[in-house]
Amino acid sequence: MASRVLSLRIDAELWDRINDHAARRGMSAQDYVVRTLIRDDFDERFKTAVEETDRFYAGAARPGQEPPAGPGPAARDPAARRARSQGRPQTRPSAGIR
Repeated sequence: MASRVLSLRIDAELWDRINDHAARRGMSAQDYVVRTLIRDDFDERFKTAVEETDRFYAGAARPGQEPPAGPGPAARDPAARRARSQGRPQTRPSAGIR
């Protein structure tokens, strides 16, 4: 993975706090800052993905409209789609048989 250089100017008080946090975790200040940024970036990407998923399903869940078929064999099975559109529950042939 390629890396880039980021130079920051921060006040001494913040630098001391960063060093303290990093020392408590046995890390360098650079590693602490990078891990903090990675964690924050993950949180932002996760939040965005959840919001996009909510918008997708909210748009598909209008009354009288069937939600989009998800991945998997049931989504590709025309008989299952017909059964869902006719309001019948979908049951696997082997359901309840042992």
